[in-house]
Amino acid sequence: MQDAVTNLIKNYDISGRYFDRNAVDSLKSYFESGTQRVQAAAAINSNAAFIVKESAVKLFEDQPELIRPGGNAYTTRRYAACLRDMDYYLRYATYALVAGSMDVLDERVLQGLRETYNSLGVPIAPTVAGIQIMKDMVKEQVAASGISDTSFVDEPFDYMTRELSEIDI
Repeated sequence: MQDAVTNLIKNYDISGRYFDRNAVDSLKSYFESGTQRVQAAAAINSNAAFIVKESAVKLFEDQPELIRPGGNAYTTRRYAACLRDMDYYLRYATYALVAGSMDVLDERVLQGLRETYNSLGVPIAPTVAGIQIMKDMVKEQVAASGISDTSFVDEPFDYMTRELSEIDI
């Protein structure tokens, strides 16, 4: 896993260049937002169980067919697996948020996930909807913790949904 700083250094090192103005501005922006990123992670951490539970409730209210007989969250085992996965997405989104880099999502979450879900018959659309619901709840929790600009919270959640979403060719 790499963070924003490591990624930047790697890219400049590969091309054999010194940091230019863009690199310095990128570093400055990352470090200036560091306190907010850590505060956001603390807000997520202290409310993670609530965020996952309430996101699942909202998802199943919006898509009740998932918990009906034949649905992918029907039976206690499948319901628990859904909550486990939502917690997993939330945890890794938090890592990416702090790191300022989506590498951890690619390495630990997204590689092969769509193919795995497709092979198991797990629908992608409700997964994407659940991630977006969690994003909204996280933004509420982060705002409640005193951070006024929560726009940086969008990035890891939007990245996951974009990568998981079906692509029309």
